[in-house]
This record gives sequence, C-alpha cells and structure tokens, in this order.
Amino acid sequence: MSCQTVAEWLQAGTQQLSGAGVEEPRAEARYLLQWATGLDRLALLQRNGLSHDERQRYWAGMRRRVLREPMAYITGRQGFWTLDLEVSPATLIPRPDSECLIETLLSVRPEPSAVRSILDLGTGTGCLLLAALTAYRDAWGIGVDLAPEAALLAQRNAHCNTGGGKQGEGERSRLSERAFFMAGNWGDALQGRFDVVLSNPPYIESATVPQLMPEVATFEPGRALDGGPDGLDAYRLICGRLPDLLAPEGCAILELGQGQEAAVTALASQAGLHPAGCGRDLGGIARALVLENPASGI
Repeated sequence: MSCQTVAEWLQAGTQQLSGAGVEEPRAEARYLLQWATGLDRLALLQRNGLSHDERQRYWAGMRRRVLREPMAYITGRQGFWTLDLEVSPATLIPRPDSECLIETLLSVRPEPSAVRSILDLGTGTGCLLLAALTAYRDAWGIGVDLAPEAALLAQRNAHCNTGGGKQGEGERSRLSERAFFMAGNWGDALQGRFDVVLSNPPYIESATVPQLMPEVATFEPGRALDGGPDGLDAYRLICGRLPDLLAPEGCAILELGQGQEAAVTALASQAGLHPAGCGRDLGGIARALVLENPASGI
C-alpha cells in the first residue's frame, strides 16, 4: 500500500469497506484510524502520516472489518449507558436499544431506595446490571450467564468501571464490590428474591438467525440470538421462574424483539405476573416489558 498521508489511508480504507458492503464506510475507516493511532478525530486531522506500527494495526483491523467482523470485536470495546465495556465473541455486543430497559427501570422505580437487589439473567458483558447499579448506588446485584467466559468478562467490566457516585462517596459506589457474576442456566441455581430482574434473552426465531447481517449471524454467539422456532423459548423459561425470583414488590423488565409484546405478555400473565407497561426505544418499538409481582400494589 503506497499511502503516505492520513487522508490517503482514510480514502483507501473507505474504498475497501465500501467494496465489502459495509454501511457508512468512511466513518468506519476513520474510526479504525482513531483506534489504530489512539487519537481523537481532531488530533488525527493534524497528523501528516502514520507510523509503521499504526499502519500495521490499521490494516489488520481493516482486513477483519472487510470480512464483516463487528467493529466492537476488533477494538474490544463498546460503550453502553455511561460505561466503557470490554466485549468479546463470547458475548453479544451491547446495543443502544437495550438502554431502553434502564430508562424504563428508572421511570418505574424513580426512588433509589426502592431498589436494593438486582438480578440480570443472560448478563453477557454485564451491561444491564452495571448500568442499573450506577443509578442505584446502594444496591447490589448478580449477573448470570450460561457461558463461564462471559461471566468472567462481566466481572472484569465491573472492575474497570466506576459506580457513578460523586467524588467522596467511595466504597458504596464501587461496582466491583456490588456486582457479582456467575455461570448458570438462567436462575436455576439461585436462592432468594430480588427487587429487580432484568433480562435481554435470545428472542430471534431460529429460521431468521442465518438471514441476519453477517456481523451478527456469523460473529455473534448463536446462543445469545436464537430464541427457538417462535423466538419465545427463553421467555417461557424466564416467566416460569420469575414468581420465585421476584421480591413481593419487585418488578422484572424484559427486552423484547419487534412484535413480541403481546406474546410475551400472555406468557407472563399465565405465570401469574402482572404486566405493567412497556417502554419504547428510539424507533418507537415496544422494547422493555415491565412485569410486576402480583403482591405489588402497582
């Protein structure tokens, strides 16, 4: 590659990504340049060229992205809520849509003192549990994932992110001392009840998974995507367990796929849970189903 200037490297990368069918190829090529150099956009504009190591890193990342590997797996990082998270192919990449669960939780439990314990089923990177704990700084939580490597990664994320407290609040805000992660099959191994249960379960119909974008179908873990023939397998298991996992005035918030609100609401009602609304994402899609324990007065 005969490129010399940053602009030439940007143009070459843009052409490579465009030819591979990547959406917004110029923006992604620029992001790879920033990742390869460790510079923000403004500092990158002031550079004349790239060092040998920067060129090697940029082009190594470019080759992976041309194969449609997700950017988050290439860089190993993904932002979510106020967190900077480590990600790996062992975990689903956190999506902005999932932040709707945290927004919905804050709307139905606005008082920080109302939440003391949180359970996250299918925790992956730990994004939902850790984001919730930044809002409820006196709470503690458990994240469960079928994959041991995901549970270990989530624990690392707890160590690498703060609890969102103000300076001086110290120990109670430290996520690593309030978040605990374990490998398990949903909530089967758990005893006790929780004020809040969060979950982003696999909800894509099995036949649809191979038709997803290559970034998802080829690279993200199938166990975190495939919800069975009708996309509802995980919801059946979770709804059946929730009556034993929720505290008397507890609530569960489940992420939904598009068009699943009615079906999951019916499953929850059959399990004796009380549907109490559904938060919508930025696209207006019903995304965060709220389920209350019948003992709650809400």
